Amino acid sequence: MHILIKQVTVIDKQSVYNNKIIDLLVIDGNITKIANVISEKADIIIAENNLHISCGWVDVFADYCQPGYEQKETIESGINAAAAGGYTDVLLAPNTQPAVSTKSIIESLLHKAKDRAVTIYPMGCATQNAEGKDIAEMHDMLNSNVLAFTDGWKPIQNANIALKIMQYIKAFDGTLVQIPIDTHLSSGGLMNEGINSTKFGIAGTPALAETIFLHRDIELLRYAESRLHVTGISTAASVEMIRNAKSEGLSITCSVTPYHLALTDDILNTYNSIYKVSPPLRTEKDRIALLLGLADGTIDCIATHHKPQEWDAKTKEFEYATDGMAIQESAFNVLRHYSKNYLSIEQLIDSLTVLPRSIFKMEPQSIDIGKKACITLFNLDDDNMLQIQNVKSKSKNNPFIGKKLSGSVYGIINNGLCIINKGYR
Repeated sequence: MHILIKQVTVIDKQSVYNNKIIDLLVIDGNITKIANVISEKADIIIAENNLHISCGWVDVFADYCQPGYEQKETIESGINAAAAGGYTDVLLAPNTQPAVSTKSIIESLLHKAKDRAVTIYPMGCATQNAEGKDIAEMHDMLNSNVLAFTDGWKPIQNANIALKIMQYIKAFDGTLVQIPIDTHLSSGGLMNEGINSTKFGIAGTPALAETIFLHRDIELLRYAESRLHVTGISTAASVEMIRNAKSEGLSITCSVTPYHLALTDDILNTYNSIYKVSPPLRTEKDRIALLLGLADGTIDCIATHHKPQEWDAKTKEFEYATDGMAIQESAFNVLRHYSKNYLSIEQLIDSLTVLPRSIFKMEPQSIDIGKKACITLFNLDDDNMLQIQNVKSKSKNNPFIGKKLSGSVYGIINNGLCIINKGYR
């Protein structure tokens, strides 16, 4: 297949074409020609005003629910949502049924995603069935190219088990991924503990539930001299703790969700369970600290924490509703809209491309002749509104549906395939 992209601006600091307007030709999945003007015939010609390209975007934490919870999402619907959101590569949480704790389950998931435009990377359970008790057969899963180990939505509470895992993965320079939540301190909490939780009469989860867990994991990391990625940090204190750990030289990285950069606990005055997430939405002070942490490099990359929920899991009293947002399709728009006063577009694209690939030792990508065409196409300035009829996820627990946000995703080119977003602009 020949794909010709006309007069597009490159955003790729690793490429000699960065910030240049070029024509680009893709033949059979590879970038074969870049020039000021290319006049060759092609099967697909892409010519849009103000179009930009970068290396394909990476989501470092999402949940496609299969096997076991196909009513929420499947590999197929998840891949469709990722493509619509501009993602070419997605690391998947292992909290399925059965959990992703064996080589055979991983290979089954990879088979379901074979020959698709989005490449998935199932993360392996760190403990058997993500139960936090016995260490999983991580070495066996390594043979299936697992990029990281995690218990996903169920962060490891037992410090001794967490330490043993860090020591074990050090032998092969592996990475443990943790969401910073102490489940004992957060037990019963439904939103951020503070003035608003008191005002709204909703049980609160203290920031302490995050910072104590993070402090513990940093101490374990220092002792084990291993590698840790903390995903979904939500407090100003966490940003400072990670900043200090990095300055010490510890092998720690972190990611933030788009919704923690955009929303605060003020919005829970609606008692709308669509805003119920874990870790919870925090204060405006925390939100600004997260944006500044992303801008100065303390926060490395973006994790959508895409967590689909069927209609009846969310449409109930706030106390009983399941947490999570399915926002992979809206992630770029949210990021662009709420971060453009804090981050340059180069910084934002780095957090979606270069940095996640470096952290998880993925194959580097670049917009250059002879390279694989792993490309995301997007517009920076046109407002976009995701319409519910265009949603690709099986679940609709996305509070940004129907809201006008900055930027839009045109499509992706990856694995020799071109997917164009029908809901573009």
